[in-house]
Amino acid sequence: MTWTSLNAWVAAPEIFLFCATCAILLLDLFVSDAKRGFTHWLSLAVLVVTGALLVRGYHAAPQYAFSHMFVADPLATLAKVGMVVGVALVLIYGRSYAADRGIFKGELYSLALFSLLGMMVMASAINLLTLYVGLELLSLSLYALVALRRDSVESTEAAMKYFVLGALASGMLLYGMSMLYGATASLNVLEISQRLMVEQSGNPLLATFGLVFVVTGIAFKLGAVPFHMWVPDVYQGAPTPITQLIGSAPKLAAFAFTIRLLAQAMEGFTPEWRSMLVVLAVLSLAIGNLTAIAQTNIKRMFAYSTISHMGFLLLGILVGNVVGYSAAFFYAVTYMLTAAAGFGVVMLLARQGFEADRLDDYKGLARTHPWFAGMLLLVMFSMAGVPVFVGFFAKLAVLKAVVDLGMVWLAVFAVAMSLIGAFYYLRVVKLMYFDEPEGAAAPLSGCMFTRVVLSLNCLALLGIGLFPNDLLLLLTNAVEFSLPI
Repeated sequence: MTWTSLNAWVAAPEIFLFCATCAILLLDLFVSDAKRGFTHWLSLAVLVVTGALLVRGYHAAPQYAFSHMFVADPLATLAKVGMVVGVALVLIYGRSYAADRGIFKGELYSLALFSLLGMMVMASAINLLTLYVGLELLSLSLYALVALRRDSVESTEAAMKYFVLGALASGMLLYGMSMLYGATASLNVLEISQRLMVEQSGNPLLATFGLVFVVTGIAFKLGAVPFHMWVPDVYQGAPTPITQLIGSAPKLAAFAFTIRLLAQAMEGFTPEWRSMLVVLAVLSLAIGNLTAIAQTNIKRMFAYSTISHMGFLLLGILVGNVVGYSAAFFYAVTYMLTAAAGFGVVMLLARQGFEADRLDDYKGLARTHPWFAGMLLLVMFSMAGVPVFVGFFAKLAVLKAVVDLGMVWLAVFAVAMSLIGAFYYLRVVKLMYFDEPEGAAAPLSGCMFTRVVLSLNCLALLGIGLFPNDLLLLLTNAVEFSLPI
């Protein structure tokens, strides 16, 4: 096939975001530290406009741009709206934290926006080169953000580990992509799928080797076992707003990235990659939940929790049909909201010289700050999968898809691991409501706007859980319209 159309308006949100981020980077040079709030509010305004452009450009039929290297379909658009919300929550919750620790600078905002641009490119990429460019833009921004607190040995160490392991995973992914190109003589995701479906047009053996490297790269980006080594150290060492960023919006980008590579490009190899994802999911559920029990640092606990949640995400993807993909999409969206709320409460309790990252720091929180103890309780119940909370319905949707596939043993194993995981979530609730506080009550950080947004974020976990059908139906329709399956 030959495509020569530019059709740049399809990528209007990305083009606007890129231009606006460059403008913020330049304008910030003339903004003093005392007036850094201007950069903050300008960045939030850019996110609002980007979100509006995404909603306005929503179309049921896929639209292509840049000679079929970029696609705007419902799956990509909804994923990008979720990413914009996730990054906005990072900037809102992290403002006071960043100001107290000397990282309330233009670099924080420009790098966060550039990371969002990388995520959006990943979601809309329909060409292996575009996919890789989006991934690297996201990764390089995150490496710099993790090391943003230059006076912290922990942050520098975490950034180095993340960079070295990330470079290794990117190299393996690129090697796998080169094998796919060698097998099909095409970089376009749809052409790769078509040529692999017809044995005479491709090299199935070479494509199978490429698939192994591609799945390895995907597993690293998701933080799935055994490629999870970076997750706990980066979560603990990075400044908490950056930990929130790594643990929320990029999961949607990774989901879209996985769908493009496995569900579209490697559609004809579903049995092969399904067996690989089964192993990754089982190991992630087991090691993530069992190791989280031993943690005394809440950020490390969230890290191992993320690993287990990525196991659930992989369960939905390995089903290999619309039901599984939509369940995984629903899981990614709801997990993004839940993780953002959890780290938001951590930052609200943190103050200068106090990170609020030990579990013991939450003893007696219900007595000192009852409202936000209740909000954190909603987060813990949702992550544990307690009924009526959105986390329960996300897990239920994934488990139903797995059972419908006939893999009942896998669903039973996931339920057992979820019961183990409930222990360390409920332990936080026990500390807040049944233990005595250590020392006098400290004031909360953050302005009233931050507290209101955080409260709405936490209450949404209950609200969406009471009425999950609308969101699930919207995501299901997006998957049906976007994937030729």
